[in-house]
Amino acid sequence: MQDVYLSFLILCIAASGLGFGHGQKVLNVVDFGAVGDGQTDDTNAFLSAWKALCGDDGAHEGSPSLQIPEGKTFLLQPVEFQGPCKSVSVQVQVQGKIIAPSTIEEWKNCEADCWIGFVGVANLNMYGSGLLDGQGSDWWMRTVQANNLNAREIACNPPSTALNFERCDGLQLSGLTHVNSPKGHIGINDCNGVLISNLNIAAPENSPNTDGIDVARSTNVHIQDSTIGTGDDCVAINGGCSYINITNITCGPGHGISVGSLGKDGQYDTVEEVHVRNCSFTGTQNAARIKTWPGGSGYVRKISYEKITLVASKNPIIIDQHYCDGVRNCRNSSTSLQVSDVTYSSFHGTSVDEEAIRLDCSGRGCINIVMDNINITSADPGKTTYAYCEHTSGTSWITAPNVPCLSVSGF
Repeated sequence: MQDVYLSFLILCIAASGLGFGHGQKVLNVVDFGAVGDGQTDDTNAFLSAWKALCGDDGAHEGSPSLQIPEGKTFLLQPVEFQGPCKSVSVQVQVQGKIIAPSTIEEWKNCEADCWIGFVGVANLNMYGSGLLDGQGSDWWMRTVQANNLNAREIACNPPSTALNFERCDGLQLSGLTHVNSPKGHIGINDCNGVLISNLNIAAPENSPNTDGIDVARSTNVHIQDSTIGTGDDCVAINGGCSYINITNITCGPGHGISVGSLGKDGQYDTVEEVHVRNCSFTGTQNAARIKTWPGGSGYVRKISYEKITLVASKNPIIIDQHYCDGVRNCRNSSTSLQVSDVTYSSFHGTSVDEEAIRLDCSGRGCINIVMDNINITSADPGKTTYAYCEHTSGTSWITAPNVPCLSVSGF
């Protein structure tokens, strides 16, 4: 069923692409006053163009397109593009460069939760070969130098996400390069039927909290054929998600492809039907990770990671049910999320740490954990990998290193 849904999404992209330029209205942000010199604030011009595209003054037949032309650099302050639009679908073609203010002092709306947001826009197709640059280095230094901030820096919090989509069913996002977000790069929230493909997301390895793609409260999301290297999770699947497919992702540097964190502050969270396939992890802090906080409730179930390539990755396979912002030995709690029906299949490559597999489950236990065709060796030829597990049950077939708490089958 999920493959059928993906085929439908791909057909939608093909259909929208064929429609472009055949009687569909194209609105160029330059025609609405955008300068594109990298210094002039073009926010109001973009909003005027969006109003013409989406609102009362707009082109409401077919799939009108907003064009952000190549050869120009557009400076935007935090901005929100609101729907619903009058047309059934809209296109945003990004060929040029969009930049955020380069310093905290230049940000005009510190209260904004994102830099560029789309809210309630159905069937949005955002595509092109353009660049979004969050210019986040000033924000990263703010995090590192928390005790040496001026009044403006103390009062101003970084936007949690640079490019955020909320209640945007039928979203298509492809082709763009997105770099140097103040925090997370792309957020998908409360969306159904999303196809993300052919993105290039990059931030320095030491940039704090710069997740590549964060997904929350969403279903039928496909993320594929992209390269992500940041200072945090390449992809993070958060609470309220189901039927998420992640395929052909090159991850590194970063913290891997994670389910969670979930259950913070006693929260009830659920995640199910997440499938990660044909992905590679190079120099990552983690690879396949599930992380839940002590004291939470809910469940994580029907998760699979398969056909995974590892190159000098730390923590290639990890379930951490004692997650506390990375601090080990968090206090135990009588409640925790139930982790069950998790499959790891066809992992091959090297681990920086000798502990290549860590299944650190709560007292409630992780149930039906399956390892099949796992071969993780040490990146140091003189060392041997091993597995650690606590409160875990399940089965393993042809697994190296051996996982002592799993029943061995297939012999």
